Amino acid sequence: MTNDFRQMDERIGARIDALRDELVELSLRIHANPETAFEETQASAWLAAWLEGHDFRVERGICDLPTAFRATVGVGDVRVALLAEYDALPGVGHGCGHNIIATSSAGAGVAAAEVAAEIGGTVLVIGTPAEEVYGGKALMVERGAFEGIDAAMLSHPGSRNGAYARALACAQLDIEYFGREAHAASRPEAGVNALDAMLLAFQSIAALRQHIRGTARVHGVITDGGEAPNIVPGHSAASFLVRAEDDAYLEEMKQRVLDCFEGGAKATGATLEYRWGEAQYAAMRTNGPLADVYRERLESLGREVPEDTLRRTMGSTDMGNVSAVVPAIHPSIAIAPPDVSAHTPEFATWAASGDGHRGLVDAAKALAMTAVRVLADGDLRQKMQAAFEAERP
Repeated sequence: MTNDFRQMDERIGARIDALRDELVELSLRIHANPETAFEETQASAWLAAWLEGHDFRVERGICDLPTAFRATVGVGDVRVALLAEYDALPGVGHGCGHNIIATSSAGAGVAAAEVAAEIGGTVLVIGTPAEEVYGGKALMVERGAFEGIDAAMLSHPGSRNGAYARALACAQLDIEYFGREAHAASRPEAGVNALDAMLLAFQSIAALRQHIRGTARVHGVITDGGEAPNIVPGHSAASFLVRAEDDAYLEEMKQRVLDCFEGGAKATGATLEYRWGEAQYAAMRTNGPLADVYRERLESLGREVPEDTLRRTMGSTDMGNVSAVVPAIHPSIAIAPPDVSAHTPEFATWAASGDGHRGLVDAAKALAMTAVRVLADGDLRQKMQAAFEAERP
């Protein structure tokens, strides 16, 4: 079996090398035409058409999401999904490198499908919109997109190579205070200061940070603080993110953060209104056996995966929602130096660079090799399922 896998890996590597120019061109086209959450009409169409050109059957607009798609090839009972993200960041473009995620998953799907045609199994490339803002995968999980899948994976560009990801559970909170405007000099006693309510809540959250787990995060911005300095602000607004290492602690954190905002209302007399985001990001549950296979394949391509980055905590991703219903991994591929942060214009430049292209190709190879092992190795699938059951909350 070892020799068989070695031959499969060689075939996959050669196939992706042959596809390199097509994949780079597609990646650069998506990069040059950034589209934000649920607006990814061009990227979705380009990817779907490319996969159709490589014999995939494509369903567009799945899960009632116009820019989502499912591309399928094969007929076997074992089903492996490569997930494609292609939304960009407002004002930054592809500062998270989703052009690379999309094309590496598409390339991996095509290469894995060639081998799957001989060993059996079904390969899917699933287009998943709106990772950055609205948690598109969370909606797709709720609508059954990942039912019957044995493994799901993608590779995220970054500044380090890694096989494990520890993404935080995350909820978005939009806040508004309604007070009463008044002349700030002649009749301040007639006003109710909505900005003061917001500032008090900010201070309460700063105090709260001393007494929460070290992995939890609370951060936000004021989006409205009043109209003019001589008018008591009658309205203020903010947007916050609350994050925790596990889903249960996130629920506890949500109430504690909300208590801070309710305190601001009580202290000032302002009226509080709040809205939690529709889609909540679940904590990432990396499947250990699957991640170990990916790491071995990445190392076989000449990339080092330092031990201290294997379980490095990252931000939040809706891949966590997928990992709650199917064995999944969300590894990383280095395309930029360690001092370059994602979600920046600098990282967007790296996502269209030669190093970005090399990361795309290596990620596609490692993903395809891992997918083929899942299809061919029943023992691996049993280990994956056992680890998945052990991680269930």
